[in-house]
Order: sequence, then structure tokens, then C-alpha cells
Amino acid sequence: MTDASLQKIAATYGTPTFVFDTDALQARVRAIQTIWGREIDLCYSIKANPFLLPAMMQVTARLEVCSPGELSLCESLHAADARVIYSGVNKTPVDIARALADGVGTCTAESLLQVRYLQDAARKAAKRLPVLLRLNAGSQFGMSKEDLFTALAHRRETPDLEFIGIHYFVGTQRKKLVNQQKELAMLRELYAEIEQTFGLRLPELEYGPGLAVPYFDGDDFTDTLSPAKDLAPALREVSSWVHLTVEMGRFYTAECGYYLTTAMDCKDHGGQHYCIVDGGMNHLNYLGQIMGMKRPHLRHFAARAASVQDWTLCGSLCTTNDVLVRSMPLAGLCPGDLLVFENTGAYSVTEGLGLFLSRDLPQVILWQNGTPHPVRSETPTYPINTPAV
Repeated sequence: MTDASLQKIAATYGTPTFVFDTDALQARVRAIQTIWGREIDLCYSIKANPFLLPAMMQVTARLEVCSPGELSLCESLHAADARVIYSGVNKTPVDIARALADGVGTCTAESLLQVRYLQDAARKAAKRLPVLLRLNAGSQFGMSKEDLFTALAHRRETPDLEFIGIHYFVGTQRKKLVNQQKELAMLRELYAEIEQTFGLRLPELEYGPGLAVPYFDGDDFTDTLSPAKDLAPALREVSSWVHLTVEMGRFYTAECGYYLTTAMDCKDHGGQHYCIVDGGMNHLNYLGQIMGMKRPHLRHFAARAASVQDWTLCGSLCTTNDVLVRSMPLAGLCPGDLLVFENTGAYSVTEGLGLFLSRDLPQVILWQNGTPHPVRSETPTYPINTPAV
């Protein structure tokens, strides 16, 4: 977004405010689709940023829901339908029954217990339910290969489930693409083993590559689509033998976000320059920043010219942990200046410590077709923290 657009939004709506450029977001997703080809489906993990769901519904084939609350979001936006893959641990029988009533297209099974829950719900709903078996990748998610094979071996006991494939996701911000390439080769071998062992050819694979995005000084911003380009040959090879859905969140959305905050107070403690802004760590979060040690990309709109000094940028919370950047060289910083943190489109809007100290939640504005559209006003949190007496 242009400097002028961001400044006008701050002047019109105030700060702190998140702004998400959905025009840029959709252009990026379409570029990824072009890189990988139309034969590969794109899936949006809603947890990355629920405010972007309306925009992402228009450019991805599928939507990953990981909680009852996210299912409610989809219901509110008339998206709780066949596009949804209902994933996540701790899916209760009530959750599953609700998803089936909504018409959710696919559910994942994280354990043999979930397989049983899914079968019971499908039987009661008199529906044939497509299921992706999630394979464990070294964390609490998914099931072991042994449990996965047990589910397949006993599929006659789950006649209302259709095991259509495997769900596999390791983690986020994974920069060494050789690991993703090895995983895809492993999955091909696993699919072949399943076909040989059970006579079952699984038609689908949902894969989350966890592609990395740059955030900080020293990261490579030259071509932020390069991980998608580099992984494209391996993904296309996979799509030649299975219907592939690629699930992502951060890689789609990080670039489209801006966090606008205003300098409220500036002071010097023994040569250490501190600036207090009207936002804070209750709103802003960068994965891997290490307590403000790394410098994110930042725009400073200064009211006056002056020499460059190193500033410690702090939020408004009453804790020494509320440090947004420990050392940022800025020229002429003074109260009233606008600071814009870039690349905040993924997770930050919901991952911050929103309830801490009962500070208000920031506004959220979508930038659509070159126009700002407020979608959440500044929201008090004290009612949530107030005990009922």
C-alpha cells in the first residue's frame, strides 16, 4: 500500500489499527495458483487470519477449519459447506454432528477415537463422510502409521466413512525445501504401500508445506514467491498420481497486513531512547522476533527532520516485556508520529495477548478495490475480564 493511503487511513480512523490489503492478497494467491497449476487445489487455513476469509473464499478451492469457533465464522459468512475441511484435535461428537449438519465436505481424523466419533456421527446423519487420516509428523497432531493402518484394516467397521486420503503438515516457516521434497517422496511410498497392503488407492492428499515468509532485516525480500516456485516441480509430480490440495495460511497472508500505531511519548533514560506507542504486544506479534531483538520492516512518518537515533519501541502495557523493537534507527521520532509495521497479515491480529491489562482490541480495516472498509471497530476487552458479582 502507498504511504498516502496508510496516512489517510490513520488520519480518518485513528490508531491502533490493522489494515489488510485484500487486493494484494488475492493477487498473490492467484500468482501461487499460476505457479503451481490449476490441477492443484489451494486451501486456506482460516486460523492465519479470520478477517481475510471473505477474500480467500473467492480465490481458494477449500477452507480449513480447526475449531468450533472457526466453523461459526464460516456459518456467519455462508461458507460452512462442501469447501470446508474440518481439521484439528479435540473434535467432539457434538462438533462433528454440527459440521455434518452444515454440509461440511471433509473431516480429518486425528486418532482412532476420532475415527469412531466420525463413524457414529455419519451413521446418525445417514451420510457418507469423506475422511482424511492425519499422519503424525512428530508432534501431538495426527496418528501413527500403525494407527492409520489399523483404521484402514478395519474399515468394514466404519461403513459410513470414505477414507479418501492422508493429511500431512509438519510446521511453519520451513526454509529448507529439501525437507518438503523428502516428505512428498515419503508420502508417495506410503500411498503405494497402502495400495499394496489393502488394495485401496487413496485419491486425495492434503499437504501443508509450511513455506517461509520474510519478516526481518537480513531476510531476503527479493522474491517472496520463490519458495513456491522452487517447490513447484515436486508438487506437480505429486499431482500426477493423486489429487493434491496444498494447505497454507501464513504464506498467503503475511504480506498483506499493516499495523498502524502512533508514538505517544518519547524519552531518554541515560542515553537510551524510548518511545511508547498506543499499541503493543497485545496486538502485534511476529513469529521468531525474540522479544523485539529482530527488526521488522517499518515505515516512519515523521513530523520533523532530525538526526537518526536508535529507539526502543515499546507498547502501552504495564510490563517490561512489551517491547516491539529493541533497537530501531529512526530520524526525528516524536509524539504524534505514525509508525506502520509491515507484513502483519498472518496470525498477529489474533495471536497477540488481547485480554492482557484490559486494553482495547484494535480496529480492523480491509483495503478493497482501493477503498478502506472497516470490519471491526475498536473493541473494549474489560467486559470479558470483569467478574460477574
